[in-house]
Amino acid sequence: MDDLEQLAEQFEPHRARLRAMAYRMLGSLSETDDAVQETWLRLSGTDAKSVENLGGWLTTVLGRVCLNLLRSRNTRQEQPFGLHMPDPLVSSVEGSDPEQESLLADSIGLALLIVLDTLTPAQRLAFVLHDLFSVPFDEIAEVVDTSPAAARQLASRARRLVEQDSQIPDADPVRQREAVDAFFAASRHGDFAALVAVLDPDVVLRSDGGPARPAATTVLRGASTVAGQAVTYQQLAPFVRPALVNGTAGAVIVPRKQAVSVMAFTVRNGKIVAIDVLADPTRLDQLPLAF
Repeated sequence: MDDLEQLAEQFEPHRARLRAMAYRMLGSLSETDDAVQETWLRLSGTDAKSVENLGGWLTTVLGRVCLNLLRSRNTRQEQPFGLHMPDPLVSSVEGSDPEQESLLADSIGLALLIVLDTLTPAQRLAFVLHDLFSVPFDEIAEVVDTSPAAARQLASRARRLVEQDSQIPDADPVRQREAVDAFFAASRHGDFAALVAVLDPDVVLRSDGGPARPAATTVLRGASTVAGQAVTYQQLAPFVRPALVNGTAGAVIVPRKQAVSVMAFTVRNGKIVAIDVLADPTRLDQLPLAF
């Protein structure tokens, strides 16, 4: 076994954790894979014998790669069409495949990823690394080129924003699915009252149609408004395929063997508090959807 093969063997046990970190920092499956690959390339070009703590070294390098990607994304202003939905992880209701399971170790919901998109790159890194992966602040400070005290402040500000804007979903998957099934049953029958009954009064529906479908990019708030929109989905009801979206109850809408949207639901206390929809045909084509 040559040195590169030996190094690859040392890297491989860290891959799943690095992918999980990168996905939470970037919300993009393609960028996640790019960031992990770049981290491996930097390791392969380094004298690994001088690295005392390989896990810490890889976390630092990955963090810097992700920070550069986030800053570059902001500089290029890549969101000219409004709301941009993070890439969802979609699997059958029986469970996700092993590769997705590594990304969903803590069942991070799509709604939380949307909130993370509102943070500055440094805030997002500090929050993800510390609050989700327990990385010490002195290591985070090295990634964002600041002091440990400043890194702690970044995470604290991010935490306040996350707690203010996100909802903790019901942990019971059965309760989640009951609410989602009730939503689609009411939609199927055009039952406005039943729709309002399953929605939280302050529910928010976010939809990203991408550049190809700008009219499908919208944010709606309130049970009556969202219910009014859902009634128009009545014609799509026969094409609903139950799914897990980022580990929680969701659905893929598949008419004529072609997915037209992925819907993620956040259910709290038996009521739907958020519906997040990816309806961008280009991005849907790139997702591994077995429906």
